[in-house]
Amino acid sequence: MKVDYLIVGQGIGGSVLAEHLVEAGLSIKVIDDPSFSNSSKVAGGLYNPITGRKMVKTWNCDPLFKYLTPFYKSLEQKLSSHFLYDTPIYRPFYSTEEYNEWMGKSAEPYYEKYIGDIYGESRFGKHIHDEYGGILLNESGYLDTKKMVLAYRSYLAQEDLLVEESFDYDELRVTNEGVSYNDIEASKIIFSEGRLQSNNQYFNWLPQKPVKGELIWIKTSENIKVIYNRGVFLIPLGDGVCKIGATYDHEKLDELVTEKAESELVRRLGKLVHFDYEIIDQKAGVRPATSDRKPFIGTHPKHGNVIIFNGLGTKGVSLAPYYANQLVRHLESNAELDAEVNIERFFSLF
Repeated sequence: MKVDYLIVGQGIGGSVLAEHLVEAGLSIKVIDDPSFSNSSKVAGGLYNPITGRKMVKTWNCDPLFKYLTPFYKSLEQKLSSHFLYDTPIYRPFYSTEEYNEWMGKSAEPYYEKYIGDIYGESRFGKHIHDEYGGILLNESGYLDTKKMVLAYRSYLAQEDLLVEESFDYDELRVTNEGVSYNDIEASKIIFSEGRLQSNNQYFNWLPQKPVKGELIWIKTSENIKVIYNRGVFLIPLGDGVCKIGATYDHEKLDELVTEKAESELVRRLGKLVHFDYEIIDQKAGVRPATSDRKPFIGTHPKHGNVIIFNGLGTKGVSLAPYYANQLVRHLESNAELDAEVNIERFFSLF
């Protein structure tokens, strides 16, 4: 069997990349072991243009968010599934000074399109502590990452584009003409393995900094319509169920839930909300983050047919579509990769 591209890994990154290659008219085969858990299946899925303690625009915000929504909506239509939820994010202020600061910023074109409303007094006081008011953000929401990945997996299987097995590096042959893996021949291979990159002899020299994250799911009788986000995020999933996250652990990189993480999330949630709830579930995953918090994208320094698309980290939902498109244009039309994501920035480590 001959294809243009062999893709290893089918999390958010691998799925989104595969779709861009298919839409470009290229032939693919995807190899993924469904028994391996991955962070895509337990991710928060939040996409948020204004982030961090200092509430600034997320890195490369404008091009990322301009591309994000049309891509996922088109994918929903193709898969006859619904997994993108365009939902405002409400972020309460901690002081009157924050309110005044954002009133000033609201007139700036730099922020204008992402700001819905700014409140100088409580707006959602029935649910959360917001005595100083808060800011309601546009261009935000969440992706049901598990549903999207599984829906795309079904599509790949239906089109005979999926091989469900663990990738065996010993079976890969790389030449100047292309690559071969068992009975598959391809012009190029793209690795999008998430945290499993550490096992990859071609790219294990890149400075990964994976981080474990835990989330809890709660059930409440309150009718919550927006995402609350300050110190912790609360995503309403419907029927009183909400997803709460997330913790960050760079040391213990397993996928086991812990009482410590649950207690931490409950403590932070208590600072945000004041309604009753019960915890109904808890999950953990390891995000494929990087040392400089930018993705790993580009071609191996010695093997021109071996490529990586990985390291999307905590913002994979917003990063994957734009940079998958950029990578495909780079591979097929020699378009430039952004220097901040191109793995050439780490060639000195090879």
